[in-house]
Amino acid sequence: MKIEFLPVKTRVIHPPKDDISDILDSLEIKDGDIVFISSKVLGISEGRCFKVAEHDKTDLIKAEVERYLPYVNNTGDFHVNLTVNQNILIPSGGIDESNANGYYVLWPKNPDESCRRVREKLMARTGVKNLGVVATDSHTTPLRWGVTGIAIGLAGVKPLEDIRGKEDLFGRAMHVTQIDKIDPLTSMAVAIMGESSEATPIVILRDYNDIKFSDTASMKDFKIDPDFDLYSPLIKVLPINKK
Repeated sequence: MKIEFLPVKTRVIHPPKDDISDILDSLEIKDGDIVFISSKVLGISEGRCFKVAEHDKTDLIKAEVERYLPYVNNTGDFHVNLTVNQNILIPSGGIDESNANGYYVLWPKNPDESCRRVREKLMARTGVKNLGVVATDSHTTPLRWGVTGIAIGLAGVKPLEDIRGKEDLFGRAMHVTQIDKIDPLTSMAVAIMGESSEATPIVILRDYNDIKFSDTASMKDFKIDPDFDLYSPLIKVLPINKK
């Protein structure tokens, strides 16, 4: 299988709100593509921006997240808040001020819905039948330096492959394994997007045939309730945020 990750360099997208219709209209889409788009671009397009000089970041975080824990890292170099936002473990609720020109940029209010609107617009213009759209963000992995990409919203593409019931090489039945198909692809897309001045907030994945498309797919298909997650003993340390 030969696949392509196609970076899309764009004009600068300006907070506090910027119509990205011209960017979406310029995308060259083929049937079976998956479009990865930065959550920051979606947040700016929806006006989810607040001036740094006029707002306290901690207050913005508390208003957004379900679970919240203040934290200062052991070296004292920086301050973050450990949070769960939209059932995703993410530092500071995903709120960011890089490439934001003096603004805090929040996630879209409903990332799945944001992806659905982008998908419908692209499908209406191009006439393609199978198309995925994924909202991306960077996150950190516990006990490792560096950031990788994750999906925070999606439409049109199934995120999971269920292989329960299949046999391994030695005939042992698989009982619990489901494969996260979307986050590894998202991580590659985010690596191509870059983290600083690349101005490449969209990456198109082409000719990847090992995934299924679905009009009803959403993040609900693979989010786990924190009470039932393997890491629930750690997650439960973060108090529920009573907004």
